[in-house]
Amino acid sequence: MSDNPSSPILLFDSGVGGLTVYDALRKVLPEAPVIYAADLAGLPYGTKTEAQIAARVAGLLGRMAERWQPRLACIACNTASTIALGMVRDVLEIPVVGTVPAIKPAAALTQSGTIGLVGTEATIRQAYVDDLETQFAQGKRLLRVAAPGLVQAAEAKLRGRAVDPALIAGVHDRLTAMAGADRIDTLVLACTHFPLLADELAAVFGEDVQHVDGAAGIARRIAHLLEGQSFAPSPGPNRFVVTGPLAGAAGLEGALASRGFGDAEAF
Repeated sequence: MSDNPSSPILLFDSGVGGLTVYDALRKVLPEAPVIYAADLAGLPYGTKTEAQIAARVAGLLGRMAERWQPRLACIACNTASTIALGMVRDVLEIPVVGTVPAIKPAAALTQSGTIGLVGTEATIRQAYVDDLETQFAQGKRLLRVAAPGLVQAAEAKLRGRAVDPALIAGVHDRLTAMAGADRIDTLVLACTHFPLLADELAAVFGEDVQHVDGAAGIARRIAHLLEGQSFAPSPGPNRFVVTGPLAGAAGLEGALASRGFGDAEAF
């Protein structure tokens, strides 16, 4: 338990996808000081090998925890969590909350028994996802599709740029080409970036397909772990920190200001 009321929560993601978790966290812990760390120099994670991701995420979080002394770290990234969560927990001496594909709530919601899952290439091939399917989706059909381009599309959208409709249509076409896909009524957004594209995805999948992501559940988990702790609000705005050149955060000014962050800083 942190005895320092100004000790922050550290939210870590490959890019801006974790802001969907930040938004959910703000609803349950509005006073908590937050440092958001975006590993823009490592983006995207989905095309990297498991070894590259594990080493990078554990190394960065180790250094960040040493520098900022957070009370809790959240890996707000499905790809990093499914690969590196165990290693990071071994490295850090604070609670570490991961983000895993929301297969459990999707299995509870589906009426047809057929669930679509959209994730990065690295996420959808993980045994972790197989285990979630075995544990929570017995008797259901889970159809997975890799949509690596959606990460960059979400990054661009938050910077005010247009999303290519062909990219969204391509994801829809690849998923619906699978056997039994006509019965999909629930879509798992297995990347924290993807809820940023909820409107675009709804336009191609239709109103009858409900979207499920883990942001609210992660926020509740963080709040539960920090129950009873006191928070001293930051004297200034919350901090948004990026790896690599600061130019990588260009265009995010509006999205950051509206969420109570200061100007992007370099790590």
